[in-house]
Amino acid sequence: MILIIRLLFILGCSLFGYYMPMPWIPTDQLTHPEWMGAGVGLILGVLVISLDIFFKKFTVRNILSILVGAGLGLLVHRLVMTVVGYVHMTPDSIQQLGLASAIIFSYLGVITVLRGQDEFTLMIPFVTLDTKGPQEELILLDTSVIIDGRISDICKTHFMSGKFILPRFVLKELQLISDSSDPMKRSRGRRGLDVLNKIKSNPNMQVKIHEMDFPEFNTVDAKLVKMAQVIGGKVFTNDFNLNKVAEIQGVKVLNINELANALKPVVMPGEIMTVKILKEGKEHDQGIAYLDDGTMVVVDNGRRRLGQTMNVTITSVLQTQAGRMIFARMSDEPERPDRKPMRSNEADIIDERSFRQEPPRNPMSSGARPS
Repeated sequence: MILIIRLLFILGCSLFGYYMPMPWIPTDQLTHPEWMGAGVGLILGVLVISLDIFFKKFTVRNILSILVGAGLGLLVHRLVMTVVGYVHMTPDSIQQLGLASAIIFSYLGVITVLRGQDEFTLMIPFVTLDTKGPQEELILLDTSVIIDGRISDICKTHFMSGKFILPRFVLKELQLISDSSDPMKRSRGRRGLDVLNKIKSNPNMQVKIHEMDFPEFNTVDAKLVKMAQVIGGKVFTNDFNLNKVAEIQGVKVLNINELANALKPVVMPGEIMTVKILKEGKEHDQGIAYLDDGTMVVVDNGRRRLGQTMNVTITSVLQTQAGRMIFARMSDEPERPDRKPMRSNEADIIDERSFRQEPPRNPMSSGARPS
């Protein structure tokens, strides 16, 4: 289809040159000047098509950036020449200065917009230099996910794509935490700064600090959600409350805790695994163990094996609001036929109590915003 349009365009240019008079062609020296005009039109048409093919490797976003940059440069040139008009100069000098300023400011405008296409879009939300093709994702970093630390490991795996946007108000909150008088908060804040340095040193990821702020909002969560709505980005967090608030307002959220739950290994009843009994359970003769990913394993008759590493056989797997639970028995003991299956509400109670008693392996993986 594009080839047909190009052929029609060249034909149109040739017909235009054939029928339109061209004063600059010496007609008195040519027998058929109209064919000379048709040849000139044909050459111009081929030249335009060549330019079209040359700019094919550039995206619409780049072309729009060039046009907007040139327009801004010429606008500055116009303002400068208005001021120069009040200076006593010869007409030739003013003409030369105007030509030079038009070229210089046009160049500077194009280079400025090309270098900061995303920043230009963020500064003027209603003017978007974009293309209809695949868009680069803008991911806003939350304080909790930075302090958590797992984001740097995820970036090393090359599963993340897009550009990280670090709002200035998030960086300020992180700095306040690192300057806190509380030793725990101070260590968490400094850890977050170290994680940021690791991410910025990763050549596969881009992290840009942006100055956009919303003084009408008092909380960092509200500012993050509003900024994500303005720039059309996603919020990267492990804060449960921020996750829900953002989803209500139509903002996409990337949650590390949800990713971790999705990547937990799938186990089936009857499989055998090796665990270490760490503490007593809430029910009679129960022992509690934990997998490497934090999944709790309730072992029947495991209380008398505290501190021992045993082979257990999985009897059932239950997914609750607090996470995944695995019920098992000792592999060297037969399954008790009189054991009643646990109801879901009882499992929720046991699960909730156990998680309250045994904190997660990673103190920052609970999803709570650092205070």
